[in-house]
Amino acid sequence: MTRTIFRSSIRSAVPPVPALVRTPIRQLSPVRLLKGGRVSDLGRLPRYAGVFALGAVCIWTPIASYLKTAPVRYTSSMSLILPGAGASASVNLDSIGQASSFASSPFASNSVSPTETYKRLIAADRIRRSAAESLGLSVQAFGSPRVDLVDQTGLIHVSVTGASPEDSQARGDALLQAFFREVETLRTDELTQRETSGSAAIEEYRQSVLSTRAEISALQKETGLISATQYDALVADAGALAGTIRDLRARRDEAAEAVRTLEASLDVDADLAAAALRLHADTEFVALTAEMADHAAALAQAGGQRGANHPTIRAATSARAAAAEGARTRARLLTGLPDAQIDRLDLSHVGSRADLLSRLVTREAERAGLEAELAAQTERLDASEARKMDLIEAAARLEDLQRDFTVAGAVFASAMARTQTSKTDLYASYPLVQVLENPSLPEVPSSPKDKLALAAGVAATMFLLMGLLLGWIRRPLIGRLLADKPDPSAGTTPSETAAPLAPHAVPAE
Repeated sequence: MTRTIFRSSIRSAVPPVPALVRTPIRQLSPVRLLKGGRVSDLGRLPRYAGVFALGAVCIWTPIASYLKTAPVRYTSSMSLILPGAGASASVNLDSIGQASSFASSPFASNSVSPTETYKRLIAADRIRRSAAESLGLSVQAFGSPRVDLVDQTGLIHVSVTGASPEDSQARGDALLQAFFREVETLRTDELTQRETSGSAAIEEYRQSVLSTRAEISALQKETGLISATQYDALVADAGALAGTIRDLRARRDEAAEAVRTLEASLDVDADLAAAALRLHADTEFVALTAEMADHAAALAQAGGQRGANHPTIRAATSARAAAAEGARTRARLLTGLPDAQIDRLDLSHVGSRADLLSRLVTREAERAGLEAELAAQTERLDASEARKMDLIEAAARLEDLQRDFTVAGAVFASAMARTQTSKTDLYASYPLVQVLENPSLPEVPSSPKDKLALAAGVAATMFLLMGLLLGWIRRPLIGRLLADKPDPSAGTTPSETAAPLAPHAVPAE
């Protein structure tokens, strides 16, 4: 009794403190917990204040720890750029072949992005290791750079953090140098592999050229035919000889016809005409024929006056016969003709017939010359035709071999030229990259970010307050949502059937 009175006195003396739990937890239903209490019930305020305090502690404790313990870091940034244009070169080797070198734009392919390649390469372990070793650091202490790409451009932004502005800039320089060394190494390795892989093909081309050259040399030694052009010249010569022979044959036939006409007109062949001209060119023979003519004239004069047995006639006849015999003997001596042909000669003075005889001899000489030339040219044509027929297969084979040799030589020369020109294409797989911005020297630290951390804490606190506010006024909101939903069993809305709770009937939360 005394203890009860004492407790009552204490309660009357101490101001009342709202209880955190006014209703036993066992008596709280899930619906009651979901709906909450009245908005005007200030007895719920201690619980909401406790939840707010607990949430604020959870929000600001990590932020305070971060601001107090996070080390100061500085970030140095740099920018790289990839030019978008390609380059091409073409080399024409006279009578050998052509070599072309073409470097397409690094952004021409949709399947391969050089910026993505370089992004992965900058963050590669060997790049970081090389940069760290140049600064005397471990890979873990050097850290990982941050690489960002700008869409639809060839820009690459790289950020590196350090303990001081100078340290971050030095790390950026080290990373940049390690990156360029690695790119150069990759380009050199690519060119080496290209040259090594192409050497086998070049050796094969060279052996093809040598074997074809050996076959050509063997065929040339065997046949004496140096080139297909030589065979073409042989065919052309044979055709020209055939035309010459046709012309010679026509000219010979013309000369022969002229000779036959003159022989028929003079009643003497060309040999006798030549002998007559020769005889009448001899002065002694001319004198003998003149003497013979004089005796013939005297005989003719005496014959008209005296008889055949007259001494004068006999003497003139004997003198004439002696002169004729002397002329015949001289003619035999000069021409070497037998008596039968000498008798056919006109031993008298030729007179105006000399021109005709001379033309006969000339035409005969021309005919004989044409005949000899025709025979010689015919012999040459026969030899040329025989040579042509012997070399026809060899010429075809030589032409094929020379064509193969030309093709093999062109392929070999082009392969060699491509090998040499490919050395100038350093940016085929790894495009040209340039430094747009050198590593910067930061002026302010990038971490810890005080303003960002405080802004995040304030925002989280505001969100917490908003959540608590929505929890405070959730009962009327839920009631309104339930009041708007129709009752399918009664056909009326809950607002029409539910009676409002009396103030004394609302249970305490």
